[in-house]
Amino acid sequence: MRMILLFLLLMMIVLGPQLWVWWVFRQYRQHREDLGGTGGELARHLLNRFGLQQVRVEPTPMGDHYNPETKVVGLNPQHYNGRSLTAAVIAAHEVGHALQDHEGYTLLKDRTHLIKFAQKAEKAGSYLMLGIPVLAGVTRIPAVGLAVLVVAIGTMSVSAMVHLITLPVEWNASFRRALPILREGGYLAPPDLHGAKRILTAAALTYVASSLFSLVNMWRWIRLVRR
Repeated sequence: MRMILLFLLLMMIVLGPQLWVWWVFRQYRQHREDLGGTGGELARHLLNRFGLQQVRVEPTPMGDHYNPETKVVGLNPQHYNGRSLTAAVIAAHEVGHALQDHEGYTLLKDRTHLIKFAQKAEKAGSYLMLGIPVLAGVTRIPAVGLAVLVVAIGTMSVSAMVHLITLPVEWNASFRRALPILREGGYLAPPDLHGAKRILTAAALTYVASSLFSLVNMWRWIRLVRR
């Protein structure tokens, strides 16, 4: 029963926010002729406005993101080509990340470095997870099995740190940059600002959920080690 309840809790943490994001984004995805342009056009305009002509804007199937290494704002084709409130808000959010990068926002730099380290740690951890059981079978040393758990916890700890440091980075890009830009620049009418806040809040919840899932997963492995 405990395992069933834990499984249901994890599903709620993972799927609940994703369903809410889908529902909120869908609410504000209607085509709007009164908006100034598509998400891609708004992103390009904002980047030029803030002197970031070197940052490219491209449609990508990899999802909405900003890459600080290649200096590219990538937008889902629906948001790149769409003329909707969702497209405008997401485009402004990703431009917010480009502004963070341009201004040397410390947490964005830390996250970028941590992601690189996490990728290497996960790769090394996967090799160790495959090799240690073989070593345990050859040496027949019980402690080798414990090493598998320790490696798993170490790898997940790095992943959890990435998720935790992502939260303030995303919040800053959304509510300290994107929303003020849209409001003060007159890009959205006052009635649309409430919808913009809902879109940004829904998107932020997915990062909260990812952080919680990482922490819960790590706690499960720590319990195994303690046993």
